[in-house]
Order: sequence, then C-alpha cells, then structure tokens
Amino acid sequence: MSRLIPVTELIHDHNYDLGETYDIVGRHAYAHNSEKVGTVRDILTDDSGRIRYFVLDVGGWFSAKEVMIPVGAARIEEDGIYFDQLTKEQVKDMSTYTAGQDYTYDNQVEDIQVLYGADKAQQQRTPGEFIYREDDDTYRTPQRLQLLEERLQVNKDRYVAGQVEIGKHVETRTENVTVGLEHEELVIERHPVSEARPVDGAVTLGSESETVRVDLEAERADVSKQAYVTEEVEIGKRTVTEQQTVTETVGREILDVNQSGQVTVQGDAATEPDNRTVPGRDALNNRR
Repeated sequence: MSRLIPVTELIHDHNYDLGETYDIVGRHAYAHNSEKVGTVRDILTDDSGRIRYFVLDVGGWFSAKEVMIPVGAARIEEDGIYFDQLTKEQVKDMSTYTAGQDYTYDNQVEDIQVLYGADKAQQQRTPGEFIYREDDDTYRTPQRLQLLEERLQVNKDRYVAGQVEIGKHVETRTENVTVGLEHEELVIERHPVSEARPVDGAVTLGSESETVRVDLEAERADVSKQAYVTEEVEIGKRTVTEQQTVTETVGREILDVNQSGQVTVQGDAATEPDNRTVPGRDALNNRR
C-alpha cells in the first residue's frame, strides 16, 4: 500500500528545501459559499512526491477534527484555499485524520463516496491500493499560469550634494574722525612808557644778557581701536522635499491563447482580471 507522507515531515525530518511550493500550509480554508472553516494544517504526498491530499483543520465547524481533502477539490487564491463544494454535512461524515495514522483503502473509498457519491467511489477498482489515475480530476494538482508584470520600485539613498563653508575674514575701510585739539600760543604784549623813568644805579647797556624761556603745550590725537559685536550668525540645516518624476520602461506578460482544430476555450482570454497576480505566490507549481 502506498504511504502518504506529510510535507512537514519532508521539510523537518529530511531537510528538503521545497521553496514557495508549499507555502499554503497555515493559510485560511473556505468551504461552500466561501464560508471560513479553518486552516490548511498539512499537505500529503505519495511515495513519488505528488500531492494527493490537503489536511484541513475544520475547527470552524467541529472542534479538534482534521480531515483529508483530495487536492483536486481545492481552488487556490491569494487570500486562502477554497473548497467550493465542501459542506458541513460532508465533513461530519468523513474520517478523522490523525498524524501518523494509516489511511487505508477503505477510508479512501468511504471519503470519496461522502464527497463525490457512490458512482465516483465505484471507480476505485483495485481493492487494497490507492488509485490515482491521471484522467481523474480528484487528485489532480491545481495548475495556475501566472501573468507577470514589472512594477517600478523606487528606493532612495542619501549622498553629499554639495558643501558650504562658512568662515569670516577682515575687511578694512578708512574712517575720518574730527577731533578738536588744543595748543598754547605765546602772546607778547608791548606797552610803551609815557613818562620815562631813570634806572637806579650805573647801568651799562648790553652788559647783561637775559633770556626768558616759555614752554608752550599742545594736544595731540591718540587713536586706538575697540572691537564691538555688530551681528550674530546661527548655522543649521533644514530638509526640503521636492517632487521628482522618474521614468523607466516596464513590461508585463499578456496571455496568448492559440487554438487549432475543434477546441473550445472556456472564459474570455482577452479580459484582464481585476486583481492582478502578485509574482512569487504560485502555491503549487505543477506538482503532478
């Protein structure tokens, strides 16, 4: 009997690096009418590595119950995993999953009958073995073709755009200051004697030479300089935001649908979706 292997076991016990292929573990799960029922607890693969089941924690409906839902019943969206046909009554009748248990052929057939009816269960034609036929959508991994587009990502970095040096220098000018300075001048006044008087004693003219010396004083300008604060300069920085338009060419992928022969394509391939696919969110990359 083929063994079902949890993806978490492959990652933790076998050190497999599965990248983003299995990033849907832990995402929200929605059932019929988009009713939120719980989360995707794990993913089960067969011995060949093909995905076969989602382990669904249905705590939104039944406490402490996990069930195995065939991968073909899932619809993967960005906000979670959708099981559009899954009802509460079906989950109630399904086998409870326990980690490490043996999921027998009888369990498989019983759950298929609950989910899809007796006719679908009868297609399991080999008792005792798991049946995963390539033409059966029950275990077909959802495939998604993502159309990518480039979007501008603008980052900012800082650089030295310029430098300003601030210093000071001495500028000279000539100033004229008028100052009043005093000085002494000699004044000589001569007064004639109207009535001559004789000089006493014998006097010989020119016998004695007499000189009178008079010091004359004057003021002179003593110039000095004093520094005064006439202006104060404060230095700082401020941030100014300016709008700048950056132009770059980006591309996006457009879906091409080529038909040949008698082929019918469902849906409008020319209609662009309202919500564009975000690159890097391909939950299951064609693990068939």
